[in-house]
Amino acid sequence: MEAPQTLWRNARLAACAGAGLGVVERGALVTGGGRIVYAGAESEAPRAPRVVDCEGRWITPALIDCHSHLIYGGDRAREFEQRLAGASYEEIARAGGGILSTVAATRAASEDALVAQALRRLDALIGEGVGAVEIKSGYGLDLASERKMLRAARRLARERDVIVKTTFLGAHALPLEYRDRRGDYVDLLVEEMLPALAGEGLVDAVDGFCEGIAFSREEIARVFATARRLGLPVKLHAEQLSNQGGAALAASFDALSADHLEYLDEAGAAAMARAGTVAVLLPGAYYTLRETQAPPVAALRQQGVAIAVATDSNPGTSPITSLLTTLNMAATLFRLTVDECLLGVTRHAARALGLEAEMGTLEAGKAAHFALWDIERPAELVYRIGFNPLHRRVWSGA
Repeated sequence: MEAPQTLWRNARLAACAGAGLGVVERGALVTGGGRIVYAGAESEAPRAPRVVDCEGRWITPALIDCHSHLIYGGDRAREFEQRLAGASYEEIARAGGGILSTVAATRAASEDALVAQALRRLDALIGEGVGAVEIKSGYGLDLASERKMLRAARRLARERDVIVKTTFLGAHALPLEYRDRRGDYVDLLVEEMLPALAGEGLVDAVDGFCEGIAFSREEIARVFATARRLGLPVKLHAEQLSNQGGAALAASFDALSADHLEYLDEAGAAAMARAGTVAVLLPGAYYTLRETQAPPVAALRQQGVAIAVATDSNPGTSPITSLLTTLNMAATLFRLTVDECLLGVTRHAARALGLEAEMGTLEAGKAAHFALWDIERPAELVYRIGFNPLHRRVWSGA
């Protein structure tokens, strides 16, 4: 039997719909059947048999982490020490460290072990009001191991009340066994791995790493063309360490997002704007790698590109599992406004995952996934460091 409708009254809403944060100072929600029935002024809210007094708390949509690598084996603390001693990310990668060291640990781990380890990271995000997370593969780099990672990611959504969107990132790095056979590995990706995993229903989107230490535009284009034939949307790690023209390539495939973007140029930003491709900024990686060139936020604003923010949670270059801390980094390091930060983990993050019809705003018809916060103003969610003001995360209105 379906639960009766609930009126969530005496609240302040940051609906994240319309202009800015869509603030309603004397607001209310009505939920029923797992959906938002009403969001707006309390004075106009329909009655409901069940009433919850929010005691003046703020309500936002459940937060969304739209770029993460939560599934992996081992850690890379040793590389952290190497970077402190002066080694660059590229030097570590070319010496067999970086992504390939995590590949070895992930291949050696069982699916159960990967799930158990990832649940701790996921719980940290859920504890900050996160209701949806994207999880990439890319630490397996062979069919069996990529399958294991994607199966583990799917299991997380069964273990917790959270939406998990899975992304195939086989074009993450060149595995050691293909070091002298780049073309053969790309053939493997497009002819065997991606079709097999998509056919098993394990893939929601396809990603790649377009960079001098990873894959070229031409190689990524082959992967994306295969994704399109399989009916899968694409996204791209682009312009993180250099300008390879990856963002424009992603836009030419109508990508959901292009991510990192430190070296994005005006032409790339314009191409993203024309395609409606979201810019996902990842300040955790910028901070961890001690980068000095920030993404061109002014150009993104000028072109009208939607900006999302995500943790990029991974063992090497962004070992962070706090989306709230990431918001502070985005504001402090990239100079995003409070509104840009909060829209970046709600409305624009939903768009970056193709979830905009389901969540990301407080609007009638959306899933009733939202968060109640013990704050006096939304800026507190961006301003504080190491402090979690979440009062309650509500899932499907319950």
